[in-house]
Amino acid sequence: MDGFANPPSAPPQKNKAPHAILMVDDEPQACKWFSRLFSDEFTVFTASGVDEALALLRERAQEVAVVLTDYRMPLRNGVDLLSELRTPYPHISRLLISAYADKTVAMEAINQGQVEQILEKPLNETLVRQALRTALANSQRRVAERNLLDTRESTLRETLGFLAHEASTPLATVRSYLSAMRDRHLEDPSKEAATAGAPQRNKNGEVLAMIEAAQRGADFAQVLVTKFLMSANVTAQGTHPGSAKASELIDAVRREYPFDADESRWVRCEVSEDFDLPGSRDLLFLVLCTLVKNSVLALRSAPPDQPQLDIVLASYAPAPGMAAQPLIGVRDNGPGIAPEILDRLTREPTTTRADIGGTGMGLVFCQRVMSTLGGAMEVQSTLGQGVVVTLYFPNASEEPHKEWP
Repeated sequence: MDGFANPPSAPPQKNKAPHAILMVDDEPQACKWFSRLFSDEFTVFTASGVDEALALLRERAQEVAVVLTDYRMPLRNGVDLLSELRTPYPHISRLLISAYADKTVAMEAINQGQVEQILEKPLNETLVRQALRTALANSQRRVAERNLLDTRESTLRETLGFLAHEASTPLATVRSYLSAMRDRHLEDPSKEAATAGAPQRNKNGEVLAMIEAAQRGADFAQVLVTKFLMSANVTAQGTHPGSAKASELIDAVRREYPFDADESRWVRCEVSEDFDLPGSRDLLFLVLCTLVKNSVLALRSAPPDQPQLDIVLASYAPAPGMAAQPLIGVRDNGPGIAPEILDRLTREPTTTRADIGGTGMGLVFCQRVMSTLGGAMEVQSTLGQGVVVTLYFPNASEEPHKEWP
């Protein structure tokens, strides 16, 4: 239809409230009467049909606050017009005029056009004037609320971007110092062993382990900050990178996550069905890194005989009767999660690692990202048998494929 084939040139401008009334009627006299009667209080535009109204809105949507349309018109009726306004022009209040205001028309108008009010012919000037005032106020309120949200989101992005930028420099310094300390500590281990004896060697080994652990933590923080800055810059510039494959995301995590030497061998990847990622690749990189980090820490805290971390791409129906959805699954064979903690993980900040600075915000963050993408996250675990985290993405296919987990 016209409204979607030719989207609006621009949304309502900030700090410029919409103020005009658009009257749509195929009867020229009705439009003239309306304009003459109500132009003393309102700015009035008129159109003789759906196509003319949509053409006007494509040019002047930022000015129009209310669309008032007759129901009975040739080719397409007033409900067709109001239905077509819902998505591209959410700020516009929609009113319908009908001389046949029966139950069927009213239900159609409400269900399809989200009509705020139905006015019956012949129009009563007092009632119409009050309806226009209310509709105009509602439209301006919606625009003000949207502008406020946009301002808050912009301020939050800028603040977080600033914090990430400020954290990046000291992180780089810490990583440099840790690397230098490690190199100096390993510079001549044979000399140390010859002169210091076994107790000193044990002490040196503990110091080296602490340095390497701190270096891994700093490396991981640097990866996250870098990705966040990239995502913030793209958002600030108003650009959108092309879609990436889920397999490319997994490859990036395997390549860039700061695994310890042995830990990288725990990871196995299985791609049975690749798919395009929705949303920000960098944001999903942070999500997948968080899940991998949780599994690595769990395996490190209580390592089984053969530590294993699987990252799987598949398609699976979350429940019987549902269509299959593309997914990324992260599964480990670590100690698992106690039921009382599992129930709270994605609903509130919950951590079992508070002693080392854990806040429990990681999975809450992952859940919120997936929700904004129209997807979902599911966490399953049996104590002593590891954890399975499944990220379900939108764009469901017809049939389930590989069983998961």
